[in-house]
Parts: sequence; structure tokens; C-alpha cells
Amino acid sequence: MPLRDTIQKVLVIGSGPIVIGQAAEFDYAGTQACRALREEGLEVVLVNSNPATIMTDGAMADHVYIEPLTLETVKRIIQKEKPDGLLSTLGGQTGLTLSMQLAKEGFLEKNGVELLGANLSAIDKAEDRQMFKDTMEEIGEPVIPSEVVTTVEAALSFAEKVSYPVIVRPAFTLGGSGGGIAETEKELREIAAAGLRLSPITQILVEKCIAGWKEIEFEVMRDSAGNVITVCSMENFDPVGIHTGDSIVIAPAVTLADKEYQMLRSAALHIIEAMGIEGGCNCQFALNPESFEYAVIEVNPRVSRSSALASKATGYPIARVAAKIAIGFTLDEIRNEVTGKTMACFEPTLDYVVVKLPKWPFDKFVYARRKLGTQMKATGEVMAIGQSFEEALMKAVRGAEIGCRSLALPSMREMSDTKLLQKIREQDDERLFAVYEALRRGCSPQELHEETKIDLWFLYKLLHLVRLERKARKGSLSAEAYRELKRFGYPDSVIEELSGEAIPFHEPASYKMVDTCGAEFEAETPYFYSCHGDADEAAPFIEKHSSGKPVVIVFGSGPIRIGQGIEFDYASVHCVWALKNAGYEVVTVNNNPETVSTDFNTADRLYFEPLTPEDVLDIIRVEKPVGAVVAFGGQTAIKLTKALSENHIPILGTPADSIDAAEDRARFDALLEELSIKRPEGATVFTEEEALDAANRLGYPVLMRPSYVLGGQNMIIAFSDGDIREYMKIIVSHEGEGNNLENPVLIDKYLMGTELEVDAICDGDDVLIPGIMEHIERAGIHSGDSIAVYPAWNVSPKQREQLISYTTQMAKALHTKGLVNVQYVIYEGLIYVIEVNPRSSRTVPYISKVTGVPMVDLATRVMLGEKLRDMGWGTGLYPQPPYWAVKVPVFSFEKLTDVDVQLGPEMKSTGEVLGIAGTLEEALYKGLRAAGYEMKKTGGVLITVRDTDKEEIAETARAFYKLGFRLYATEGTARVLERQHMQVTRVRKIHEASDHNTMTLLQSGKIDYIISTSAKGRLPARDSVKLRRKAVEMGIPCLTSLDTAAALARSLKSRYTEETMELIDINNMRRNSETLRFVKMQGTGNDYLYFDCFQQHIEEPGALSIRLSQPHFGIGSEGLILILPSQEADARMRIFNQDGTEGLMCGNGVRCVAKYLYESGRVPKTSMQIETKSGIKRLELSVSGNKVESVTVDMGPAEFSPERIPVRLPEFSGKAILGEKAEIGGEIYTISCVSMGNPHCVVFCSDLDSLNLQEVGPLFEHSPLFPERVNTEFVQLLGKNKLRMRVWERGSGETMACGTGACAGAVCAVKAGFCSMDEDITVRLLGGELTIRYTEETVWMTGEAKTVFTGEIEI
Repeated sequence: MPLRDTIQKVLVIGSGPIVIGQAAEFDYAGTQACRALREEGLEVVLVNSNPATIMTDGAMADHVYIEPLTLETVKRIIQKEKPDGLLSTLGGQTGLTLSMQLAKEGFLEKNGVELLGANLSAIDKAEDRQMFKDTMEEIGEPVIPSEVVTTVEAALSFAEKVSYPVIVRPAFTLGGSGGGIAETEKELREIAAAGLRLSPITQILVEKCIAGWKEIEFEVMRDSAGNVITVCSMENFDPVGIHTGDSIVIAPAVTLADKEYQMLRSAALHIIEAMGIEGGCNCQFALNPESFEYAVIEVNPRVSRSSALASKATGYPIARVAAKIAIGFTLDEIRNEVTGKTMACFEPTLDYVVVKLPKWPFDKFVYARRKLGTQMKATGEVMAIGQSFEEALMKAVRGAEIGCRSLALPSMREMSDTKLLQKIREQDDERLFAVYEALRRGCSPQELHEETKIDLWFLYKLLHLVRLERKARKGSLSAEAYRELKRFGYPDSVIEELSGEAIPFHEPASYKMVDTCGAEFEAETPYFYSCHGDADEAAPFIEKHSSGKPVVIVFGSGPIRIGQGIEFDYASVHCVWALKNAGYEVVTVNNNPETVSTDFNTADRLYFEPLTPEDVLDIIRVEKPVGAVVAFGGQTAIKLTKALSENHIPILGTPADSIDAAEDRARFDALLEELSIKRPEGATVFTEEEALDAANRLGYPVLMRPSYVLGGQNMIIAFSDGDIREYMKIIVSHEGEGNNLENPVLIDKYLMGTELEVDAICDGDDVLIPGIMEHIERAGIHSGDSIAVYPAWNVSPKQREQLISYTTQMAKALHTKGLVNVQYVIYEGLIYVIEVNPRSSRTVPYISKVTGVPMVDLATRVMLGEKLRDMGWGTGLYPQPPYWAVKVPVFSFEKLTDVDVQLGPEMKSTGEVLGIAGTLEEALYKGLRAAGYEMKKTGGVLITVRDTDKEEIAETARAFYKLGFRLYATEGTARVLERQHMQVTRVRKIHEASDHNTMTLLQSGKIDYIISTSAKGRLPARDSVKLRRKAVEMGIPCLTSLDTAAALARSLKSRYTEETMELIDINNMRRNSETLRFVKMQGTGNDYLYFDCFQQHIEEPGALSIRLSQPHFGIGSEGLILILPSQEADARMRIFNQDGTEGLMCGNGVRCVAKYLYESGRVPKTSMQIETKSGIKRLELSVSGNKVESVTVDMGPAEFSPERIPVRLPEFSGKAILGEKAEIGGEIYTISCVSMGNPHCVVFCSDLDSLNLQEVGPLFEHSPLFPERVNTEFVQLLGKNKLRMRVWERGSGETMACGTGACAGAVCAVKAGFCSMDEDITVRLLGGELTIRYTEETVWMTGEAKTVFTGEIEI
């Protein structure tokens, strides 16, 4: 059917930051979907918290919100944008879970939003473990014996029935989070508890372990007409028991008999039909290799990790087609973009083999537990295409950035047979290489199959490679032998090593086309893969489709890993777009299936190939480019510079020699000396002895790192000779051969100052600096793990000028043509350079989005010879927009067992989020909330810090103490805090007591935050590491930098919440400050800022109220009031409290509104009506000489119904609560409850002066008795019809007066017999007096209204 006319505007929810289990595949899918929706003329609204992706680029959607992916935030965006549909299936588990919650609450239906892609029933059937099991049983599809449980005890009970081992699978989680295989009761207790905590519905599936069965996946597609196809079958190299994200995956499935294949294909089609899924769906099966028995493992009713792989493996754009189906199209109506001729209602045909190889972070985490299981640990992956499994596997291995060019891993050769067998049994990330080594030593495939359950087909293929290598080692490398090795994926360098001879000649690769149709139809948007010994399809295609434009090759960044993430793909894609706009034909080379750069329609041609010199030089031979771009592909692309230069390939942008000059210590030091720019004193060393000499000469602490790295890999701060020795052993094992290092280790004096980062664009003559960023954490925490703030806020004007000058000088001295990133530290008032990288950096996407400066586009144009001064963006420091941006790192520690979470100079974060707001405090709040912090404002804080931090910890601890947190601390830290007059509960360390220690304290549930620093970390056996790991397991935020802890405390102190923070559409951000006019008025001391919105518009009044209401940092008021046009009255008012929440009514405020309306001439009447959220109010004005002296307000009748106030006291349902006993904050009070437009609780007392309202007020405001919070009046009788009152207002605290509160107090006094009905009652407040008259019909309030001053504020 054609596009439905009921859908005009669609909200797409992204997947948030890159974490293990949910990476860039969803960025790719979401980007493709947004494009597909806009093709159909739909208005697209996108919400995603990840600033690093193309998906959140302004070009991808009409409205882009880089906001926290929380339920409240998405609700507010829906209320603001009013979409017709919500596409739930393209944001991974995050998007799906949010969509489910919105639908189940009835929020979508209430707001007229249709759930697109997968209906609620389909989501529940797939994600709810019990419903999934029931559904499969109903349709006759087998499942593994299992039980859905919601408690640890129930899990243990089931395990007893089926016997161990068992597999735990939490509901509604990603990447197997919280899951695992439990071999024992102890392990099950731990895994089940973690799974229940991480599941949003506190539910896990415990199933009998069938480890050893084959794991098969089918990617299927269905439309509303019932058309259904299989897009791709996939098979795991590893049997069931290892998460598919951690397994080598082969497409299509290669070891299945036709009967097995057809059986599972039919099951997949049966499942998608039975579940009613419309769009893409991933079905995972376990297949018994000894029979035709199978079981359904799980079904994903959304685009998944495997969808991205299937798309790139087949050329079938799954996300694009799924998006079209979601808005009403059927498969036979959707055109296949690759062929341009066929429709999407066909099943792709593969005449090649695809291998996906995971990329793990264990090179960064040397103490991490490498064993693989059902919880994913890989950060990324590579994909390779070949004409055989062997060829594809070899290409995947050398393209995975793991330092391997073949399957022969040197470390395996050094192992004894016993250790090798143990390695194979451990099932870690190196098992493939261990199995290969075992085959090389003569172990039979049958023996290895018995040990590993890896299918014999794969083992015999590996044995084939072993035999090829044995044959090559016999010497006399013939042309025929050389060609055979090339055909199975061996690069020339490995062939020369194997044979001990120079290769007879270089056989260039041929290139075959990926076309989805097995060549049945000609492809229009082709991409290629290399092979040997077959006809070349690339050169003829290029010749036939030549546009005559010059060709440029852009090299991608390879697999996503810590230190080199999706930011570089963002840059690569923007470079491609800029080159195409400049009139070039663009070729992309990359091997990452998760990315937009490898999408079928990003570049003119795509080569899915390893990013190694030999592989790329063959592509260059075919494409004959006028230049190559390496600046946007991170270290992966930079490493190609040498080979490209040696082969005389022009490198666009910064020359290769300049890149070397920035990396080479001696050359860079000489450059800085020449420019008179300081850098920390340092040395270059190759051996342990040299390192020890240098460290002792410089003085501890020192910063150690290898040269030519990204992401601070293998970087530490050394405090002693022991640290130096430990480090050098690790670095030699990683980087060196024998005991020799190819590249030196750099040792610098560690300066613990303020770290700054500058991104700039240089054309050789001029420099444009879009922004200067400042890290919240001091130097020593890797920039990728730091909270980064734009613009820098602790830099003096003089220092700013120095930073601009230094950046300009260095960029020009390095002959930079394009982007350059400089990191500085300010130490004792002096600026030092840490490092300079003449290439794209991690911060480019977020600075581009916040400032609006298209950094990559400008840099690309510079590379092509254009000048900055001609581009219209100016030079020097770009003007700051009226926003703050805070980048907050996100970690995946829960997936990496035994990794210490303490931050340092080596990067550990997998992703990032961004907070954008008008103030630093609000931007920080948004960033922390988006990063997953719950932002609890009460509870307990455990503090245990190293001796060097004890001087500073008191200030940070006091910030939490003042917020009302209870402090717990270990002995040494507690003494420091007690000396500063803070109450602290002392706790013993783990080794000091077997019970009642830090570990048991965490398990008690009393701790909400941990501040933990230690001089020694990394080793899993240390108390500090155990404590931090336990925090990760229990989901307790663990802060390992005092700067981060202080920033969190500042944010908790701010009044911002998800309900009040400003929502910013980056496509409609202001580039300049805006001036707002206001009037400050007060009624009985109740002062507000009044904004005439007949003339001006205020987008986010809640956030503005928080900002302006602060007495010392803003204007100072109890909130703000908007005066707006009304369709039903003379005007309308909206009131916002100091905390940004919107009130229903304000008696003192409405009088001031009336005064303003009359005196400004907007409503020249002495009787007027004003619309409020609690109804229309009638007002009578007393005027003298055109000035309003007082105003009488008809406040309406008093409301006593508990349900309508509202008050939760079930025993008083339907009855007035007047003079009744209730427990609040552990004390019994006599209360009376009434609504006067706002909910009020009145307490009569004899002595107001001794009342500690700052302590008691919040207890009433946040009592569970009052679901919408409450204003509380404490009333003292002064005589007949005379009352004195103090008031605590929700959202503002104690105020000078409250009009509705005075009415509430007077009404309750009448009801209690203290005052008379229908007589004037004087209510004395801190700010003056009000007169209240309570009649049977209504309540009248009379009081003054005064103008304090008028003004303008720039925001």
C-alpha cells in the first residue's frame, strides 16, 4: 500500500552512546532510516544523546535533539514536537525499551502517536521472556528448557531441577548485559542478581545450558501485506555459549545440510508471521549438530547488530526497507537502490563468503578476564569478503588491528602443549589462534572438535591453511604456489616470511562486485571486494560509468575500539560529502560493517577491504586517484601515510613529514624550542634501564606512553621504580619483538594542571579555531575519559590569546593543511603543550554541532586548495554561541570482568554523550543524566581516597554533606573529614575485617555514590579494585577523580531536573545572544520576574526560571511569570518556580499581572479576567492616578476532596482532611488539606519563631502523602480574624508570602472555628499583610502589587 496520509511527522529514537553490546550499527541503521523517511517527504524528529555520530548531524533530520534518552525527556519532546508516529525499531534496545514504556503507560495513545515498526504485542512477545516462551510453545517452535524468574531464589530452584550449568538471559537488555553461564550455585547467585538489577522489568530467563550446539541466525523481513523474505543466514564459528557479538560470524551459513537450512528458514518465517512483526527481525537458533533438533534462542523485533552485518554482507538495505514498511509501504513497492531495477521483495543471493571478526579491548585492559561467554565484550568488529572462507578469514584477521597478518600468532608458538590445550578450553578472544596452533602441531580436527565443538568444516578449512603454510616453508616458491597462497588470502609479506624467499612477482588483486543478485541484475551502486585468480569487475565498471571527474580515495578508520570510535567515521563521511560537492568522484576504503561510511550510497564506490598497505595499494592501482585522504581515519589511516608516500601517492592535506614531525619526540621538541613554546620536560627511551634513569632524573610522578598511539593505549602515570618495571614488561610484550622496541617509549614529567583542548583548521596561512575546550578533570585523566566543557571557563583573556597564538604558530610550522588538535595543560599559570595531532580528533563532531562550524567540510576544502578567508567563516577564534556544551564519557565496565574502573592517562570509555544548555550547571546536569547517572539527591556516600588526595577531599565531601548525604569513609579518610567537623561513619577495608567492611556496606544498599582513588590500581586482587568492581556490579556510580566528584556535587546542588531542563533542537540553535525584556514585581514580598509574551517568545521558561531566579548568579526572584494572550480571558499567566517546575496558580502573582496589564495599556479595565492553570480568575483593581494600588482576586471555591487536592490518605477517601493526624518525616502532625488552585497543607502551631522550616519544609513537600508535592503553611493565631503565617512553597522553599497559601490558611482557620466566615481576615506574612474573605461560594484575596524595576537580560 502507498504511504499513509495519517503519518506526516515521525519521531526516531536513537540508541545513545556507544557501549559494548550497542555500537555504531544503530547509528548506521538510524541514519539510513532517517534518509528513507525524508525521501517520502516526511518531517523527521530525532532524539539521541550521542554527539559523535552522523545520525545526530543536522542534515539527517528536520529536528535533532541531543538529549538524555530517558522516559521523561522523550515525553517532553513528543509533547513539544507532536509527531504522528514513533519509529521504535532503529534505536537498539534503548529505543525499543523506551518505546515500550511509552506505549504501556498509554502516553502514546493519549498524545495521538502511533507506534511504528513493531507493535506493542510483538515487542512483548519477543522481549518479555515468559511471553516469548509462551508464544513459541503456542506456535509449535521448540525452546530450550527454561523458566522465567523474578528472584534469585527462584533461579536457584530451577537450576536444581535441570542441573548446572545454566544460562541466564535478562529481559530487555542489550549485548547480553547481566547474563552469563553459571557453573555453580555461587556463580548463579551473582549472575542472577546482576541480571535482575539490569532488567527494566526485573525479569530473567534461566535456561538449561546447551553449549556446544551450533548457533545460526536468520535476518528476515515482513510487510503489512504478509510478504516475507529471508535476507541472510549467518552462522557462528563458535558454538552456543559465546555471545554472537563475540563470535566469528560467517554469512551465508556454510555448514548446514539443505534440510537443516530449509528447516530453520521456515521456522524464521513462521516466527515473524506468528508474532506479527512488520519490518526487520533477527531470529537466533541453536541446532544440535548430531540431529535435526533445534531450539529458538531469541527473537529481536528490531534492527540488530546482525542486521548491519547482513546488510553489508548482502547489499540489502535492511534499515531503509524497514523504515519504508513502517510508514505503510510493502516490499513489492520499495525499490532496491543497489540495482535500481528490482524491488525489495526478493531474497539476496551470495556468490562469496563473508566473515565478521570481533575487535576486543583486551589490548587496553591487560588484567581483564578474557574468557568469553554470553555477555558481550567486543567493542567493534571488522568484516571481510572472499571467494572462500579461508580468504575471508585471512583478510578479517589482518584487518582487525590486532597486530596479526596471519593466523600464526607468535605467543602461541611459545606455549607448551599443556598450556595451549588450557588456552583452547578457556574460550577467550585468542582461541582461534590457539586452535590454529594446535592444528599446526599435529592435533587432528576430530580431537579439536571434541574439545571445542567447533564444526569440523571450519577446522578442516583451518587445516587447509596449515598445509598451505607447510608447503610454502619447503622453499622454492613457484609462481603456482604463490598464486595459490594469494587465492586463499595471504599477503605478500607473510608469503615471504613463510618461504624465506622474495616473492617472484606481485599479483595484483582483482575486484568483484557485491550486487545482492548474484549478477542476475546489473548493480548501479556497487561496492567491491578483492580476490585473486578471477576476472576483475572494477576496472570495466569504472570505465563504463566514468564521469570524467578526478578520483579521491578516503581511507576509513577500521573497527571501533576504545580510543578510535565512531567520531572518525563521522569525519570520513563528511569528507566524502565535501569532496562530492567539490566535484570529485569519491572512493571509500573501510572494513567496518557498522558504519555509515560503508553504507551502499555514501561514496561513489566502496571497497570492503583491510586497511593495510598492500591491500590499499592494489585499489589505488585500479582507481588511479589524484589524491588520498588519511586525516579522518584515525591512527588506522595515518599508519598508511608512509606506504602511500613511498609509492608517490599524493596525500591531500597535511604532508606525511609533518605528521611524523608531530609524533617524533626529538623533531617536535626542536620545533617547540624554535617557537619558544613550553612542554613538560621529557625523554625518549627504548629499554627498562633507560626508563628508570629518565624517571629518576625527571622526578616522580612521570607520564609514560608509547609513541604513535591513539586513545592513550598503554599509557600510565608511574609513581615509583616498580611502576616503571611493570610498565616496560607490558609494553615490550605488546609492542616489541624479543626485548626490542621498534618505536620508543616517551616519558614526561607529570604536571597536574588544568587540561585544555583546541581543535583548529589551518590552510597554511590562516587558522580558524572553532572552540577551546576545558576538561573538568585535571591532567592525568585521558582526554577521552574527561568531562569536557565548551567554552573553556577558567581561562583568562591573556591565556586565551596565548592559546590562539600557540595553536596558530604550531599549525603553520607543521605546514598543516586541514584539521589539527592540540592538547595543553595550564600548570602554575603557565601553558604547556602536551601533544599536537595534525588530523581529525574525537572532539570534531561535538564542536561542529555546538558551534555550527562545519569543521570537516572546511578542512576538506582547505585540503583541495581553498583559503579560509574565502569561505565565510572567518579566522582566529570563532565567536561563541550562547550555549554551554558538556561532553561526558560513558564506560562499559560491567561487561569487562576484573577491569579496574579507576581513570588515568589510558583511555577506558567506549562512548560519550552531550549536554547542551544555556548555563554550565544545566549542561553538566544534562550530560551526567544522559551518561546514566540517576542524579539521586539524597542517600549515602562512601569515601576512600589515597593520601595525596586527602588534602582536597574535605571540600568535595562537604559539598555532599551540605546536600544532606550521609558520609561513610575508611579510617584515614574519616579522620580528615572529622577534623573538618563533619559527621562520618567509619568503615573498615576488605582486608581489615571479614564482615562490616566496605564490601558489605555496598551490599547493604545504603550507598548511592562512591569516591575512590588509590595510589595503586589495575591488579584485581587489590582491595580498592575489588571495591570499585563491586560498585560496577551493583550499578553504584564510582567516581575515581575528585574533580568529577566535585562536578557531580555541583550538579546535584543545582535545581535542574529532567522536567525543567531546556530541550534544544540543534537545527534551530541560536547563534547569537537574545535580549529579553522583563519587569520585576512583588506582591507582599512575593517577587517574580514578569515577561510580556505578547511581544516576545520564551522557548523553555522552566530552565530560564532556574537560571534567573538565583540571587547571586542571576537576577534573584521566586520564579518567573509569563503574561500571554488568551482565547478565553483578557490574558493568560503561566508561573514557574525557582526549581523550574510550573505552578498552577499564584495569588500574589496574578495581582501583579493585573497591575502590569492595566498600567501597560494592554487591558485598560479595572475589572478583568485572567486565565491560569487552575481556571479563570476575576480581579477588581483599585486605581489611583492611573496606578494600581491594590487588587482583589476571586480565588474561587476551596476544594477539600483529597482526590482532587491531591492527598493520599485512603482512610479519608471522599472526606475532607481537617485537623487530622498524619505521619510526615517520622513525626506526627495535625494537618488540614485544601486546594486553592495549588495543593496546600495547613498546620496550626503556637510558636513560628522556633520552627526549623528549612528542615521541616522539604519533609512535607516531598512526603509520599502528596503525589504532586505540596505548599505547606504553618499558622499561628494572633487574635480574632488575625493570623500569622510562614510558608514553604513547593519548588521554591520558604518565601516571603504566598497568596493561595494565605487563602488556604484562612479557610482552614474558619473551618476550625478560629476565624469567622464572610468576614475580613488579616494574614500577616514575612513580606506584609493580605486580607482574605471566605464565603460559602468563593474566597476573596486583597493585597498590594508593586513594580520593583524593569530591565533587559541577555541570554
